[in-house]
Amino acid sequence: MFNRCRTRLAAAVILGIASSSQAQTASKLIDKETFFQMESISNPVIAPDGSQIVFTRGFVDAKKDQNASSLWIVDGRGERLRQLTEGTYRDSSAAFSPDGKRIAFLSNRSGSTQIHVMWLDTREMAQLTRLDSEPSAPLWSPDGSKIAFTVRVLDETSPLPIKLPKTPKGAELAKSAVLVDRTVWGADGTGPTTKGFTHVFLVDANTGGTSRQVTSGDYNHNAPSFSPDGKTLYVSGIRKPDAEYLKGDSEIYAISLDTLEAKALTDRKGEDSSPEASPDGKWIAYLGHDEKGYTNDVDSLHLMSNTGENKRILATGLPSSPGDLTWGSDGVLYYSMEEKGEKNIYSIATRTPGASPQKFTTGTHVLNGLAMARSGMNAAIRTSAKEPGVLVSFTLLRPNDLRVLVDVNKDVLEGVKLADSEELWVTSPDGLKVQGWLMKPANFDPSKKYPMVLWIHGGPWSMYSVAWNWAFQNFAANGYAVLWMNPRGSTGYGQDFVNGIQNAYPGKDYDDLMATVDAALAKGFVDKDNLFVCGGSGGGVLTAWIVGHTNRFRAAGSMRPVINWHSFVGNTDSASWYDQFKKYPWEDPMEYARTSPLTYVGNVTTPTLVMTGEADLRTPIPQSEEFYRALKMLRKADTLLVRMPEEFHGWRRPTHQIAQQLYLQAWFEKYRTKASKDAVPAQP
Repeated sequence: MFNRCRTRLAAAVILGIASSSQAQTASKLIDKETFFQMESISNPVIAPDGSQIVFTRGFVDAKKDQNASSLWIVDGRGERLRQLTEGTYRDSSAAFSPDGKRIAFLSNRSGSTQIHVMWLDTREMAQLTRLDSEPSAPLWSPDGSKIAFTVRVLDETSPLPIKLPKTPKGAELAKSAVLVDRTVWGADGTGPTTKGFTHVFLVDANTGGTSRQVTSGDYNHNAPSFSPDGKTLYVSGIRKPDAEYLKGDSEIYAISLDTLEAKALTDRKGEDSSPEASPDGKWIAYLGHDEKGYTNDVDSLHLMSNTGENKRILATGLPSSPGDLTWGSDGVLYYSMEEKGEKNIYSIATRTPGASPQKFTTGTHVLNGLAMARSGMNAAIRTSAKEPGVLVSFTLLRPNDLRVLVDVNKDVLEGVKLADSEELWVTSPDGLKVQGWLMKPANFDPSKKYPMVLWIHGGPWSMYSVAWNWAFQNFAANGYAVLWMNPRGSTGYGQDFVNGIQNAYPGKDYDDLMATVDAALAKGFVDKDNLFVCGGSGGGVLTAWIVGHTNRFRAAGSMRPVINWHSFVGNTDSASWYDQFKKYPWEDPMEYARTSPLTYVGNVTTPTLVMTGEADLRTPIPQSEEFYRALKMLRKADTLLVRMPEEFHGWRRPTHQIAQQLYLQAWFEKYRTKASKDAVPAQP
């Protein structure tokens, strides 16, 4: 159906060789062809009665070299799997109507992303919106008559109006100047942005047509949710003067749908977000934190009455910020949370004073996209190191009995030998315990020594996990061990761990990485003379930092890095990076120089590949160009600059995504020792 021409390898033939005491079995591996063949499952939504689950199925449209997705539906037992939408469009963000008879969803099938609705009994569809800007995911009103969404409304008022002289009729004029009077003028993944604000709208769920704007003012609003009676919308935003300068100082507002009056329910200095009303409408659960000057904050879980009174903290001191807030029955609140490389579901009894969070599901896995029904049936996407995302269901009574409903990659992985991995806990030089994982080569032989790639995550405030990673498995299929870990600054281990790089990035996170490399070497099968390192974004920063502080790696790949903090804070697509430093760069330029990889470029002798998208607005390509040219001028280390055309920070084209992997492998193979290549040949 998706024209995925998959190569079927012949069955392995076991050859008995008289001169050898062992028989070798040929097995399929995760080769580069599988990159285009594999699919994804995301965004499960469950019918109110729990009988059906709709999910987004992603695949590669090889002819257009882009990712596409369609909507599928399956019953709660996984027995009736059917396709709802067809074509090579991007259909996503499905939401069931309260009566379960319709779904609303986003689709670009009309040429731009708009909100559509489908009647499930007939599969008839209607386009509800025709907006100039792309709307957010649709949210049904409790009575099913309206759909709420957010969209950016442009502010066309010029800060400096001028009037050009008359020009000939039909003249081919140059593009008009863009006037910027705000701190942010672009968004990675979008490009240069005109001035505007995100507002909440309502559209009729039956007839569509003109949408009604609910919020107003020169402010941004997000995370809308309805009160159970449908008379109020709760939103998060910063409705205050000079909002763009107020770091994360958002409040939760109640918007009356009769009067459109906005009432602030919170008022502290700090961020409050993600409001979710209880089924009886009396309480609102939300996330938030007090402003303490941290670059990255771990949210606590809060509760207040629907009038903004009786505020209390439900859970604080968490390993990471909760997500997927969902009310169950009897005042129980469920949420997902990352912790120590895993992601599970947790619960807390809001009606029990002093109740503590309880771990609802357990397992060495990552559970994404929690969806719950009134019947007690639930759905999520499960993934682990050897399992790409699968759709699972479970009940409130048996939360750890996860039933696989849909596995879209079973055919691709049939007969494929996947690599094993093991968890590592390592003590850094200052005594801090850090967590990592070491993946063995797919065809592991304990008598051999293998090259190893240290792959560093971005963020830097994010968490590597036990989730499936195609790039890791593909490197393992090529005879490499792969090491990934969470240095200080990562999420999943609490606020103190996050603060480990406050005003000091890079810093001691380098020590964490090197200590974990030492622990991997101690396993005995890693070749110390064939170590490689790479990473993107924050991982690109640390890769560039590493090669300026050690020569233990044979080659490195720094992707989308920051090289010069002094210039970066002023040209990235957010003004928030100033907060990572104690002073502005013009006040203390040495503070920025001390943690800039460019300062240490004179130490680099490691062959270093630099790779960035030409349209990147997060870590703009001049950062990479500055590093590359410095390496070329010094002539101490081989280097190569890979410029990916028309790509933002997150690369969108499938051929560009796989090219990144292949360029890394080619670079590492170029510098791997002959002895290592002879002992462990890579795939052709």
